[in-house]
Amino acid sequence: MSVVKIDNRGRLTLSRELRGRDKAVVINAGTFIVVIPLPQHPEIHALGWLGSKKSTANLKEIAEEKASEDAVSRARRHRQA
Repeated sequence: MSVVKIDNRGRLTLSRELRGRDKAVVINAGTFIVVIPLPQHPEIHALGWLGSKKSTANLKEIAEEKASEDAVSRARRHRQA
């Protein structure tokens, strides 16, 4: 774990252990943020613990259906607001 300073423009400097990474996930957790560095090829690292008996095409189809449902749900909520 590292403690970093945030300048007056909202920028922060990453610690040496995080530099050199291409991507990281930043999670807004209310009064603080969580930064999770991602490996170069997350799909390779996930093979050991992220298994599925479904094909890639089937998983893509499911993801697209869920995204469509979510988009429709969001659109309905915004019209009601």
